[in-house]
Amino acid sequence: MFVYIWHTLFFDPVYNCLIFFIDAVPGGDVGVAIIFTTITVKLILLPLSIKAAKTQTVMREIEPKLKKLKEDVVDKQEQAKAMMGLYKEAGINPFASVVLMFLQIPIIISLYIAVSRGGGIPLPDINVALLYSFIPNPEVITTVFLGMFDILDKSLILALLAGGAQFIHAQLSIPKSAPRDPDAPPSMKDDFARNMQLQMKYVLPVVITVFAYTISASIALYFFVSNVMAIAQEYIVKRHRVQE
Repeated sequence: MFVYIWHTLFFDPVYNCLIFFIDAVPGGDVGVAIIFTTITVKLILLPLSIKAAKTQTVMREIEPKLKKLKEDVVDKQEQAKAMMGLYKEAGINPFASVVLMFLQIPIIISLYIAVSRGGGIPLPDINVALLYSFIPNPEVITTVFLGMFDILDKSLILALLAGGAQFIHAQLSIPKSAPRDPDAPPSMKDDFARNMQLQMKYVLPVVITVFAYTISASIALYFFVSNVMAIAQEYIVKRHRVQE
């Protein structure tokens, strides 16, 4: 069952999308095909991505209300109910970002396997047994991205670009931590939230850079294109929010 779900929903669609673009782009450039595959994936996930970005924007707007609610309602169960009511009133789902993150994990794994192993046959060879009937078998395939470096190898430049794009996106999407009130008693929950924000802003880009470099240039390219699109989306959502 798991294998069927994996191939039906994730690996086979990603593999076929990649092969389609390899056949479509001039010279069968796998790197360019990865860019178009990433754009396609992001467009498919766009409604959920916009919802997640809007959620983060609205969460920043209702933060004062949430803080007051936590101060007024002491009982944890009642507090949770009141918070969900506030989220419903604001028209957001606080778990949208989590769902989006978990959806992208199997997509990243699928792309890596599609490029490095190809369902048992690594590129530049094609596993024709996995191709849909309407996907052509490319006649020309090159793994040298834009004539510069092999997309199957590691690339420090692409890894740094991926980490840099992640850093910019984090600065735009994650709100600044509220200053600690010197008169307020220490709060483990507030300290944990503050630390998480700092890690998302400064540690995650480093993790992305190291991960992208360690795995392959194909994953680094995916992260870079994905984050560039996320940055553009963040600007669009914020601009639309201001105009509402």
